[in-house]
Amino acid sequence: MRLSDMSASDLSRGIAARSFAPSEVMADHLARIAEVNPDVNAVVSLRDPDALMAEARVADDTPVAGWLHGLPLAVKDLLATKGLRTTWGSTIYADHVPGADATLVARMRAAGAIIIGKTNVPEWGHGSHSFNPVHGVTRNPYDRTRTAGGSSGGAAAGLATRMVPVADGSDMMGSLRNPAAFCNVYGFRPTWGLVPGDADGDGFLATLATEGPMARTVEDVARLLQVQAGPNPEVPFGRPNEAFADLLDIDMRGKRIAWLGDWGGAYPMEPGILDLCDAALNVFEAMGCIVEEPIVPVFPAEELWQSWTTLRAMLNANGMRDRYRDPALRAQLKPETLWEIEQGQGLLAEAVYDASLIRSRYYARMARLFGTYDAVVLPTAQVWPFPVEWRWPQAINGAPMDTYHRWMEVVIPISLIGLPALSLPVGFGAQGLPMGMQLAGPVGADARVLAMGQAYHLATDWPGRRPPL
Repeated sequence: MRLSDMSASDLSRGIAARSFAPSEVMADHLARIAEVNPDVNAVVSLRDPDALMAEARVADDTPVAGWLHGLPLAVKDLLATKGLRTTWGSTIYADHVPGADATLVARMRAAGAIIIGKTNVPEWGHGSHSFNPVHGVTRNPYDRTRTAGGSSGGAAAGLATRMVPVADGSDMMGSLRNPAAFCNVYGFRPTWGLVPGDADGDGFLATLATEGPMARTVEDVARLLQVQAGPNPEVPFGRPNEAFADLLDIDMRGKRIAWLGDWGGAYPMEPGILDLCDAALNVFEAMGCIVEEPIVPVFPAEELWQSWTTLRAMLNANGMRDRYRDPALRAQLKPETLWEIEQGQGLLAEAVYDASLIRSRYYARMARLFGTYDAVVLPTAQVWPFPVEWRWPQAINGAPMDTYHRWMEVVIPISLIGLPALSLPVGFGAQGLPMGMQLAGPVGADARVLAMGQAYHLATDWPGRRPPL
């Protein structure tokens, strides 16, 4: 087994025990990148290999600083990295080099990570297909004619191909769950507020998106979450960290799971996706879980969509307004981003308030559901990884998609109210393409979700099925 085949936790333990050195770990991951990345394009803005090896050799002789000591890490290209190009996939920032790290990056560096480069994203993170005019398209490791998903597509593809041992992602509308499903890895969206953002933006209204960990094992997800999590005193609504990796043992017998499927037929699904989820639910039942489908519909899907699109448009329009107002910058925005901004420009305060009321009612309904169930389960995606030439799926089983992101609607029940959710790999369809399933718990139940995910991982280990590269 090559070092790059090992989990991040095993690499960390090996470095601490001096079974091998950070420089050996770095050398093998750089070799893997040279072998694989030209075909997949997951890692972008790669630093000079000689400089990386020099930094790793320093780590060889340095006391272990943290769980990530000496491990190579490529940061999602939506997060600022000091001294390393950060583009957001936009020509506006094609040559931008930040002078400071984002909060999350600073925490991972402090834990000993060696930042080797960035992972590819869609322009501005809009959409779940990682292509942009700066770095091009990221391809699915299991079929290079297909998308790796997004917006954390580079992170997921880098993990699946063993170019990186662990990765950071971010998630508003499935942006780390969707690519995790498409690339056969784990992606965890934590309870909103557990992983804080930076203090330079809005901290009170922007409650739809969060950063989180991605990995090939649930233990790695839990350990990276411990590095990322914990309050930032300059950012509101912070939540305390936990020893997530020490809480992975769980007795699954009697755990109750609500299977929400296609939301009573509201979410069209391509053939085969629900079948794989059913097979994954059989794994939970074999461990002693009780899996049920609630008889009463949870909440009207159209109301969730109305609330989501209103709140999302409000945030995007205001977050991007300075670029939109400058004609030269506006000309460099992709059509989907322009559409997002223009949807939000005409919103009335009444519409935003009504959207928040729907969100509040839905939160209360889910709280009642979690009074009966330990977790809820949904597919992670409604479509299989689609051709890289597409911008987005125009229809699902004949049902037209009226926006560029409606094909991802199945992730909204989680994102809208900030639930912790782990995308679990559930196997492969008839075309040999991966799929995933969302396992979610109530707000604050991150440790429970991860522990249930760990039990599933030990019973399945789908990421062990490597891509044919």
